[in-house]
Amino acid sequence: MFEEFKSFLLQTNALALAVGVIIGGAIGKVVTSIVGDVLMPLIGQFIPGGEWRELKLMLWNKLDGSHGNSITYGALLGNLVDFVIIAGVVFMVTKAFIKPAPPPPPTRTCPECLETVPKGARKCHACASALA
Repeated sequence: MFEEFKSFLLQTNALALAVGVIIGGAIGKVVTSIVGDVLMPLIGQFIPGGEWRELKLMLWNKLDGSHGNSITYGALLGNLVDFVIIAGVVFMVTKAFIKPAPPPPPTRTCPECLETVPKGARKCHACASALA
């Protein structure tokens, strides 16, 4: 049963996916910390009030004058900013580490056997006919 489980992990790339999810979560925490602890305090200096993540639209007040329900659109805006920055960082890291595959060498088709051969070949490797 252990060998079957090991085979499952290796054949379906489940192990690679699990490692990716764990590393992605850790990177997400680091980027969120950079955004929340470094960038947002700097950005908050240029926004009046500075605490824009706590902005809310009051829907109603209770009879005693305390706040009732409200729409906290500041938190939504903050999460959207976090998402855009995290997505940008993930895009740049992915682009830096994953290089596109080089284009395949040019080929042509043998008119006799329809086998694919390199463009510069003079003789088909499959049927040995001369190529024009």
